[in-house]
Amino acid sequence: MVTIDKIFHASVVLKDIIRPTPLAKAYGIAPECELYLKPENLQNTGSFKLRGSGYKIAMLSDEEKQKGVIACSAGNHAQGVALAASKCGISSLICLPDSAPISKVEATKSYGAQVCLVPGVYDDAYNRALELKEEKGYTFVHPFDDEYVIAGQGTIGLEIMNEMNDVDAVIVPIGGGGLISGVACAIKSISPHVKVYGVQAAGAPSMYNAVRSGRADALSSVSTIADGIAVKKPGDLTFQMVKEYVDDIALVTEDEIAAAILALIEKQKMIAEGAGAVSVAAAMFHKFPLEGKRVVSLISGGNIDVTSLSRVIERGLMKSGRTSNLLIELVDKPGQLKDVSRIIADCGGNVTSVHHERNGETESINGCYLRLTLETRNYDHVQQITQALRSEGFKIV
Repeated sequence: MVTIDKIFHASVVLKDIIRPTPLAKAYGIAPECELYLKPENLQNTGSFKLRGSGYKIAMLSDEEKQKGVIACSAGNHAQGVALAASKCGISSLICLPDSAPISKVEATKSYGAQVCLVPGVYDDAYNRALELKEEKGYTFVHPFDDEYVIAGQGTIGLEIMNEMNDVDAVIVPIGGGGLISGVACAIKSISPHVKVYGVQAAGAPSMYNAVRSGRADALSSVSTIADGIAVKKPGDLTFQMVKEYVDDIALVTEDEIAAAILALIEKQKMIAEGAGAVSVAAAMFHKFPLEGKRVVSLISGGNIDVTSLSRVIERGLMKSGRTSNLLIELVDKPGQLKDVSRIIADCGGNVTSVHHERNGETESINGCYLRLTLETRNYDHVQQITQALRSEGFKIV
């Protein structure tokens, strides 16, 4: 059983393993509420996962410590287990799919773990970890469905309540459910009136579906930039705890996640991975009743793959109206491009890309298409530009 006493004990055990992550007030992200961020992206290893794995490993028996631990992960859990095991002076073996990014493989090794690359995908690595556990007698450290892991994650809830005892709502990302189970247990045990909301990516709604159907069924597939919460099936223990402690769960889209990552970079100078940004996306896009409330969004991690960051930023710019694409049908005659450019410039827009197509199926035989990419301020600015173009006779396709 996960209890508030166990979470308090975890906070004592973890004192020399984790670093403090004080709340940071957010400006200009969700103006209808007073938003604060719990920046676990600044935690050692760049994620909250160190808390759960740190407490689990610290509570192993001497015999279990002697045999070492094994885990399976392609991301934050691997690094949390590796560092926690190193701090406790025990060996760790992490099974990773051979498709895992080189940066994550090297990061896991840098924290002191041995790495076993397994051909295939995550499920193949998971099965290999279970085989090695039986063969060698390792202790398997589950990423979320374990009472010690959940209690370790729950220390975040204690820290939030210690720092802000008048908080109205806390928003937490959900993958397998270990993080929100621990946080919600801690918060509801101290202040039952505080709302605890969960957020999943629309492309991986396992817990969302489970709570609504009453059954923790596995998804056939998951697809989201929030890879840290792309879990096909919630845990049995976490499913029960979410039903008991969590007030509501919402879904956010890929574009909303990208917009949240961009907002954190611009407004807070803070890097969050997709899974870490879903809690901010929920506040930004009004997924819960937060008007006039004091709200904490938990940024669960910051280990975003830098090779994908530019694409995420581009999606975020598009979602927030900072960039836009226009397709304009023109009569192919001199001066058309000059007039379009003048109108956009007069409205304060900036053209960053121009593509002229003569082969499109336009209404006029002498017609052509002009594809433009613009830098704009917001959606109202886009509307102003398109209205100005239409008022001078241009057809926006």
